Amino acid sequence: MQVRIGKLTRVREVRSVGGALRLAESVLLAGGRQQARLNAWTAVCENRRNAADRESGAELLGGSSEEPRRRA
Repeated sequence: MQVRIGKLTRVREVRSVGGALRLAESVLLAGGRQQARLNAWTAVCENRRNAADRESGAELLGGSSEEPRRRA
């Protein structure tokens, strides 16, 4: 089976219906997966920034950032 994406052509042998479905999914959803990875990495970076801000805030207040906070 030959799949054409714009100027890019990929040749891949499809041996089963499942393989054909996986190939179709990879072609159609490639951009979505890339966006999902970008969103996940952005969330990781933001979480790291928040953690660094919490640590520096705890140091300024004289508390330890290692003690768990309890919510009432």
